[in-house]
Amino acid sequence: MSHSPIDLSSDDPKPGASRRQVLRAAGAATALGATSAIAGASARQDDEPPTLRLGLVGCGGRGGGAVRDALRADPNTKLVAMGDAFDDRISSKLAEINAEEEFKGRVDVPSERAFAGFDCHEKVTDNCDVVLMASTPHFRPAQVEYAVKAGKHMFVEKPVATDAPGLRRMWAACDEAKEKNLAVVSGLCYRYQNAKRATIEKIREGAIGDIKSIECSYDTGGLWHRGEKPEWSEMETQIRNWLYYTWASGDHIAEQAIHNLDKMIWTMGDKPPLSVKANGGRIVRTDPKYGNIYDHFSAVYDFGDGVKGFFSCRQIPGAFRDVSDHAYGTKGIAHLQSHRIEGETNWRYRNPGVPDNMYQNEHNELFASIRAGEPIHNGDYMCRATLLALMGRMSAYTGQEISWNQALESKEDLSPKSYDFGDNPVKPVAQPGITPFV
Repeated sequence: MSHSPIDLSSDDPKPGASRRQVLRAAGAATALGATSAIAGASARQDDEPPTLRLGLVGCGGRGGGAVRDALRADPNTKLVAMGDAFDDRISSKLAEINAEEEFKGRVDVPSERAFAGFDCHEKVTDNCDVVLMASTPHFRPAQVEYAVKAGKHMFVEKPVATDAPGLRRMWAACDEAKEKNLAVVSGLCYRYQNAKRATIEKIREGAIGDIKSIECSYDTGGLWHRGEKPEWSEMETQIRNWLYYTWASGDHIAEQAIHNLDKMIWTMGDKPPLSVKANGGRIVRTDPKYGNIYDHFSAVYDFGDGVKGFFSCRQIPGAFRDVSDHAYGTKGIAHLQSHRIEGETNWRYRNPGVPDNMYQNEHNELFASIRAGEPIHNGDYMCRATLLALMGRMSAYTGQEISWNQALESKEDLSPKSYDFGDNPVKPVAQPGITPFV
């Protein structure tokens, strides 16, 4: 499939129409028929809505959270299949969920529906109606492609790719999912927090006037490391510690700090920046066990017309923490993380007394949309947020200013040479001014 540059003045800033494929009529009819059947059944007052079979791909902490949220979101859901690269991750997560009284009778994952290995997503998808994708980010494009072809609804964690070729695959799959009326709900959870939605709405209404700049920070401490064992191959060590390898995670600017970058582009009405100039490196996490990612980034995104987005992220233990977002306008300032506006308009979000758990909200809305026959499609914005992160990394790694189109068309493919538990040499840490843009 060919990919063309995009017109940043367009309302559809993504690869051109050449990315859209003509869908197989049979596949589209199957997916649409399944959605209609679910919607129709739920609309009949005298019938119990059909049970939606859930499948989990990726049995880590986020995967466990997604399963719990999905089960709570709809009483007629059941976990029936699980997959991960490793058997021990499946068994430990299954035991953990089975031990919770809240989900008694709603978990049915026998050994024949517990799948380990690189192809686990295919087997999980074949056994369920809704796939919860929370595995190592590198594998996300292939997982979504398969689910779309199988006609399954999806919850898709962030980021959705770790390089531009993967992102182009993902964007094409999301377009196809939309054509087939399949739900694609993103793990960019702040978009499902009512307090954030209300704050963005006030900005849209003009409460801070014209936006002149945005400042976003995701400065935190360190994260987990699962160690190394002599019996583990290079590939197994990397996947068990996937955070620290660019091919697997996209670096922490994509894996973690994408939340703030998503809020930046959301505040801008999902208008992409023209370009980015970024810096970064690794000062503290220099031990080889931390793979080849950086421990800090800073970037300036140019949105045109003099509007800039200032961004920083850091994962350094013992340093001060700051996770915040501020939009500066001609009439005031919006503090997105604390849901406040000050200036000509002074405003603070007041919770109306209803729960506002953004993780739960996204699953509540996902399953409600499936039942209603009007599946949610978050594909475009989750791809744009991922590209925002990837272009910042590309700029920092190379020391070059990178445009949106350059990043989208990048030929840098971070995929390993093969998918097996053998050797997988770690690429050198990127050096600005030396590492080329590809």
